[in-house]
Amino acid sequence: MVMRRVGVKVPVSFFNYLGEAGVTVLQYMETMIDRMNAQGRIRTGETYYATLRSFMTFRRGVDMPLSALTAEEIERYEGYLRRRGVVRNTSSFYMRVLRTAYNCAVAEGVVTLSSPVSSMFKNVYTGIDKTVKRAISLDYMKRIKELDLHGNKRLEFARDMFMFSFYMRGMSFVDMAFLRRCNLGGGVIWYTRRKTGQRLKILCEEPMYHIIERYRRSCVEDYLLPIINCEGGDVMAIYRNRLKVVNRQLKYIADMVGLDIPLTHYVARHSWATIARYMNIPISVISEGMGHDSIATTQIYLAQLDTSLIDQANHDILSKF
Repeated sequence: MVMRRVGVKVPVSFFNYLGEAGVTVLQYMETMIDRMNAQGRIRTGETYYATLRSFMTFRRGVDMPLSALTAEEIERYEGYLRRRGVVRNTSSFYMRVLRTAYNCAVAEGVVTLSSPVSSMFKNVYTGIDKTVKRAISLDYMKRIKELDLHGNKRLEFARDMFMFSFYMRGMSFVDMAFLRRCNLGGGVIWYTRRKTGQRLKILCEEPMYHIIERYRRSCVEDYLLPIINCEGGDVMAIYRNRLKVVNRQLKYIADMVGLDIPLTHYVARHSWATIARYMNIPISVISEGMGHDSIATTQIYLAQLDTSLIDQANHDILSKF
């Protein structure tokens, strides 16, 4: 299914001019995505894009007015996701994004509520379940680093991008993709997190230099890494495709080192936080290092680790008897 792109940003005044019946889910969410991209909130825009794509697939490509979105339609959407085998956290993620978008539409006067938004979503799950383990040990990180990939360029590239993220304190793939040569200078890498807008400074250690130098001649324009690997075109589409390819290759790498959890690029971020905590680095330092906007966010990353530490402490106590 290919979604139609509106192609231009539609101002709120245009929505008001059309009236409720003229504003569709597709139009409004595409405009929100364009707005977020213009503000540099790329990751947030991607979450709205993923939700919109999922919802339009459920609708079989048939758009609908925002004013026609009802609790019953939302429940049917959740049922569709369940039948497709979508896990509850992912379904909840889509519901929360849809709810936020609808709230924004209400706040901007695009639609008029006949009942509270909360009542529209009261019969669908919008919570967060405990997720599966998303971090690996330092031993596995070393295995991945030292893995002999027999000159397989795709596997080597996926491994290098995974390790670069880990070396960079769990740097996200989107931030890696848009690093420029001007971000590196004086032995440090400066960049602004696209998700939070926080400015980060990271000392460029030898392993990072090694990866940068390996791909220096493969980079187009003035990118630091060859993730955006061609000039012109839709750079966001290129970035998303490269991330899919990297994650696909990381599945093979996981099998090669005997990992029993899904290995994706994002695991590098969780792993850096987890390993740092095992080394007794304070949570406040880990939070600052990862560019989190609050320690509470970091604690979500470390929730499973904290439980395992408690279990280990209890084991040590009981072993004394």
